[in-house]
Amino acid sequence: MHHSDHDSAPTGTDAPLKRCVAEELERYFAVLEGEEPCDLYKMVVGATEEALLQFVIERTGGNQSRAAQLLGVNRGTLRKKLKAHGIAL
Repeated sequence: MHHSDHDSAPTGTDAPLKRCVAEELERYFAVLEGEEPCDLYKMVVGATEEALLQFVIERTGGNQSRAAQLLGVNRGTLRKKLKAHGIAL
């Protein structure tokens, strides 16, 4: 039976990441001082995706095949996302 890297990760490892995002959102809303944000989903997902892509590209030394494998996407999807975020290799 084949297990992916994700299967072997300890359970609950996303809790610190969730907490970090929640804390940043609290700070963001505090700065808004009662104003309603616009496109919050797009902003958070975009910023998170960009940080993830940048990290994985750096971690793999720019190896697109390895980066795509770590992310669980195909290379075409990876290239499209890199281009959308302006991340050059």
